[in-house]
Amino acid sequence: MARYPISFDDGAMTFPEEELPEADESAHAVVRESQEASVRVFGGGLERQRASVVAIDGTVTDGPYPETKAVLGGFSVIDVASCEGALRWAAELAAACRCAQEVREVLPDPTP
Repeated sequence: MARYPISFDDGAMTFPEEELPEADESAHAVVRESQEASVRVFGGGLERQRASVVAIDGTVTDGPYPETKAVLGGFSVIDVASCEGALRWAAELAAACRCAQEVREVLPDPTP
């Protein structure tokens, strides 16, 4: 099994605000389905544009950096057998959230 974060950019949901309750319910239905299938590890939406950046010297600044054009809006991490499986879940989330989803694979932990 491999873990895949499925994410979308903040601001990617560009549908009319009155459609938000329906999209919210659809997204939560996919989350419930992934929980029932025992593939969901964790996930959630992220507070809009609020982040702290910790430098290598420990200095903390507000983020994201001003030159950042895309900011993560939310994510789900799933544990499935293949990339194809992750892409199927991403398609479900894309339809529910009404926005494109990015799929990446988490590298395996090299420690025994």
